[in-house]
Amino acid sequence: MTNKPSFANAREASQPQPDSLSFSVCTMVNDHAQYQDMLCSFEQAGFHQSTSEFIYIDNSIANVLDCYQGLNQLIKQSVGKYIVLCHQDIRLLSDDYDVLITRLNELEKHDSDWALAGNAGKTQSGEYKIRITDRHGAEQIRGPLPAKVVSLDENFIVLKRSATLGFSTDLTGYHLYGTDICLQANVRGRQAYVIDFHLEHLGEGSVRADFFVCADALESKYQRVFKRKFIKIPSTRLVVGAQSWELWLRALLRLRKRRKILAKSSSKA
Repeated sequence: MTNKPSFANAREASQPQPDSLSFSVCTMVNDHAQYQDMLCSFEQAGFHQSTSEFIYIDNSIANVLDCYQGLNQLIKQSVGKYIVLCHQDIRLLSDDYDVLITRLNELEKHDSDWALAGNAGKTQSGEYKIRITDRHGAEQIRGPLPAKVVSLDENFIVLKRSATLGFSTDLTGYHLYGTDICLQANVRGRQAYVIDFHLEHLGEGSVRADFFVCADALESKYQRVFKRKFIKIPSTRLVVGAQSWELWLRALLRLRKRRKILAKSSSKA
């Protein structure tokens, strides 16, 4: 029988400590007055110290960290079962703590492989799914919800901690990190959804020159990641990022090789 370690903080990885809080609300802040109003709306909606923590990166004097770097740091420091990544200019309305818990529990029953939940995004076919009040109108909803999407707006994203996701470390800036983490989730077999959780976003959502810099960088990164690659391993050669016909050909060649191995084994028997 193996002796258990005597050090007080030692524990088996298969026996993780339970999440101490339901939510970690993480925000990049450059306007403390706006952030304070956001905090007040969360408190009024039932997000209290017993269930929730609020962590921020202070960019009010200088841009200490961008969103990719800063949100990765906040994720590492958070302890909640769910990590809310949100803008300082959102305001919770009638949908409160209990509603969000309910929506996430419903999503878990719908698809246990979910990793991300937000209030606005687009599907693979380009349909816009949304539940929000913003400058474009009040009480907007395009469903049905929950809806599986391939991108999420960054104003409000809930990350399931157990999905163990983060943002790319080779991208920078303040745009498209919602799309980046959706792609990261997809690579790991996880899904992103828009859910029916209503809040207000005060932002203008304007597109500036730095948006296109981020767009070019994101496209360039994933073109590199997903381009056709031949990866040699001891027993065969893998094709990653190949076109469908290439995958079909590779499968056919593997089938032939498998049959030869089986035939050889049968002849020896």
